[in-house]
Amino acid sequence: MSEAVQPQTVFADRYVIGKELGRGGMATVYLAHDLKNDRDVAVKVLHADLGAALGTERFEREIHFVSRFSHPNILAVDDSGQTNGQLWYVMPLVRGETLRSRLDREKQLPLADAVKITCEVAEALHYAHEQGIIHRDIKPENILLEDGHAIVADFGIARAASALGERQLTQTGVTLGTPAYMSPEQGSADKTIDGRADIYSLGCVLYELLAGEPPFGGPTAQVIIARHSLAEVPALSIARGTVPEELEDAILRSLAKAPADRFATALEFSEALKESLASGGKSLGRADRRSRSRRRGKGKPRNRRQFLITGAIAVSVLGIAGWVGAQKWRALRHANSAALGLEPKRIAVLYFEDKTRGNLGPVADGLSEALIDQLSGVQALDVISRNGVAPFRQSKLSVDSIANSLKAGTLVQGTVDTTGGRVRVEVQLIDGNSGVSLNRENFDLPAASILTVRDSVASEVARFLRERVGTEVRLREQRRSTTSAEAWTLVQQGERARKSAEERLAAKDPAGAFSAYQRADSALLRAEQIDANWSAPIIMQGEIAGRIARLPAEQAHAAKWIDAGLNDADRALKLDPKDARALQLRGALRYFRYQLRLEPNPANAAALLDGAEADLKAATTIDKNLASAWASLSAVYSMKSNLVDSKLAAQRAYEADAYLVEAPSVVYRLAVTSLDLEQLRDAQRYCDEGYRRFPADARFVRCRIWLLGAQTAAAKVDTSDITKAWNLVEDLHKRTPDAAWELAGRVGRMWTAAVIARAGLADSARHVLAANRGNDAIDPDGELLGAEVYVLQLLGDRDQAIERLKLYLSEHPEHRAGLAESRSWVWRDLHNDPRFRDLVGATR
Repeated sequence: MSEAVQPQTVFADRYVIGKELGRGGMATVYLAHDLKNDRDVAVKVLHADLGAALGTERFEREIHFVSRFSHPNILAVDDSGQTNGQLWYVMPLVRGETLRSRLDREKQLPLADAVKITCEVAEALHYAHEQGIIHRDIKPENILLEDGHAIVADFGIARAASALGERQLTQTGVTLGTPAYMSPEQGSADKTIDGRADIYSLGCVLYELLAGEPPFGGPTAQVIIARHSLAEVPALSIARGTVPEELEDAILRSLAKAPADRFATALEFSEALKESLASGGKSLGRADRRSRSRRRGKGKPRNRRQFLITGAIAVSVLGIAGWVGAQKWRALRHANSAALGLEPKRIAVLYFEDKTRGNLGPVADGLSEALIDQLSGVQALDVISRNGVAPFRQSKLSVDSIANSLKAGTLVQGTVDTTGGRVRVEVQLIDGNSGVSLNRENFDLPAASILTVRDSVASEVARFLRERVGTEVRLREQRRSTTSAEAWTLVQQGERARKSAEERLAAKDPAGAFSAYQRADSALLRAEQIDANWSAPIIMQGEIAGRIARLPAEQAHAAKWIDAGLNDADRALKLDPKDARALQLRGALRYFRYQLRLEPNPANAAALLDGAEADLKAATTIDKNLASAWASLSAVYSMKSNLVDSKLAAQRAYEADAYLVEAPSVVYRLAVTSLDLEQLRDAQRYCDEGYRRFPADARFVRCRIWLLGAQTAAAKVDTSDITKAWNLVEDLHKRTPDAAWELAGRVGRMWTAAVIARAGLADSARHVLAANRGNDAIDPDGELLGAEVYVLQLLGDRDQAIERLKLYLSEHPEHRAGLAESRSWVWRDLHNDPRFRDLVGATR
């Protein structure tokens, strides 16, 4: 950082430096007098380290570019130069104040003022973006107010610093962007940042103008940046009930996590804000809307109940309720499907029915799954995964009941039959809201032409959907498949046997599952022998090996099965090194081998985990919708204590397939990483979602107890929360197998002690701690010791916490490095204790 410029110093024989006006991370601003024009100006002097990194020539070139800007809402750059090794540039002196000053004074701005300021900034940004300049640090401090108008400052320094490059810039100790206003892509150091990053920052500013604080805060820059990437934007209506919902919708769109979901340009954002205030403001005025139902996304349908009530009133007034026939009512529902809450673009391909009662079951499944796979690559559609529709394979429910269960506005239904040595397939499109058939098509081809049937069905459904949703539907290109109908049919038989194995496992029949897995493997091996260049049967053999390794009776032989699966993955990758499924298979098996501690050498074990990460990252880069790869990658990141990336990967897995087999573990990881990152609202949401969706999973009871005991919660607990905690322990007992209860019960009671401690009942908390300590036989991983250290901190007994931590680390020295790096709230009270730093080897 540069030393302060002394008053009366003269720059370029023209500018006499006066008092300091402000100081930031990159430069210091001084009041100065322009001798040539006899006026006061502002001179911004770059800090020495940044100036040295930029160099005079680059600085002058970039500043010269910005000096040509001519826009009423952009603070001009009048001059620049170098004096005594210090780089500087000159701007007009704005006699008003910064937007930060006004916010500090008023906390919240009137709606009209907030929108007017934001629109002026947006128009300035649009002008700059058209010149190829991204500001990268939009915040209230960089927005000046003069005569009621907004003026954006610091385009000059943004242009110069951006030219330096992120890596060199970081080496100077300077970053472009402020955590509270930084877009997710800036926070992750994305190299492809464009003007939509500025739109996100401006959305944060507008949110603060209305709510009185930015959408995301936190104790550290890392936590704030993580929340921009992970957390849902808090509802504005909580802090400011008078914000029209059209305006909130526009703000939410500007704050979308993915740049593609934001406004394409800053001008588009400005126009949306003006329109929202004009329409929303007129209808709502200053009324408080807290009690009204909220629309959380632009263009989302109205509440179904609201629509039906409104419709009923209208029919009553018109006096036609008595003679509207059933078919007309169905047609009305069909015409208003979006208003009824089931989105036509959300598609459920139901498993085709085998009319032969078993002979064509694998073919029916194969046609259904091929269609799901191909439609899943269409960006305009939201296609429910195989796992999502699987529970309805032989369901007796009506199609509209299935549609409501899956929230699908469009269903694809089909049948497969044989007649005279030919395969007959019927496929139809059904409106999810009404159950009305919209389109129907029949295919009747020789059995040897089953692959032609598969492709014809996909093409015809795509045509149906184009008419249905009014959008071009380009099917995902088929993965490298086979030209052999026999090989394709054998793979479908293998997949059918695998499903049978999963059903046997669910019925607690592992021996039956093993037998079914063997049948699957045999069918897949025969398919490979018919077409050795088709990777699908090879990959599926590897997946079967991984599943067998998890069977209780085979765990002693897990290494053998994992190695067999890894060999299959390598064979598939020889056929295609960029096969995402093969990479996913190898990465997941490497991680499984690491989990089971089958590699005794620490260096080799670390390399195994790194290899798993590399494979899974490659798989998700090739196929961004490969949910299982995202789920495994999340687990790898969690093992490496990379909480932010672990949560992001888990979110990607859940978005790609909420019905994934691993969904309980994915949701649980979302809950615990949110808790670790102090994102309590997210933690509560995912914990409650897991509790609702997976009622037999004890983990979601445990996380509810953790949340009650978390010291990150602002409010102090009371005796009612203690009662809740003990009730949850009872609930935990019901969901925990007897063999696991000895440890699980003690952990649940330890965390209940945290709730008791937070309620101020220290003696009771200590009694619970003492009664639930464990030993190596009960608690080989030291989970109870870790929980006890946390509760002792809550009780203010730091000495005892240090002593128990010593014991913990003596038994688990491998956790020392992780604790040294951890900034978790669990250890926050100990972070500054020298004894803690000595124990974990932390430098600060």
